[in-house]
Amino acid sequence: MFHLTPETEEDGYEVEYLYDLAFAPGREALSSYRLREGVAPVADLCLAARDDYGVLAGAIRYWPVVIGDTRDGALLLGPVAVHPTYQGEGLGGLLVRDSLDRARDLGWSRVILVGDAPYYGKFGFVKATTLAFPPPTNPERVLCRALEEGAFDGVAGLIGSVSAP
Repeated sequence: MFHLTPETEEDGYEVEYLYDLAFAPGREALSSYRLREGVAPVADLCLAARDDYGVLAGAIRYWPVVIGDTRDGALLLGPVAVHPTYQGEGLGGLLVRDSLDRARDLGWSRVILVGDAPYYGKFGFVKATTLAFPPPTNPERVLCRALEEGAFDGVAGLIGSVSAP
């Protein structure tokens, strides 16, 4: 059994270690990290998953971003990681589903991510045909999900940092 709680400052080092373990070296060089620089994550949506013994088993984070010249607000999902010893147990799906529900409850209407369509498609994500992610990102991997009907209607353009003018 896993227990999901908002990530705390005390969780920070463990969560970063988990991300280092789960992703290739140099993960901070990805364009998604440029969107996060100087921006605080959405604390209520950053979750730590622990097992019954208190061991960190997974984590997920979200960041605010803007879209296009109109600077429509959205969430950038990621990273999400599950410790290798817990992979295949549905924890990644639990983190994604639970956090999307929390995002909707907090009034967010749009979520964007860079990931695998076959995996994230089961959570309602589709290819973001009107959105552009900063290079070098494969446009086939840019996915989006509306948390309310029509949230992406008329929304288009380059995804940017909330800290950029």
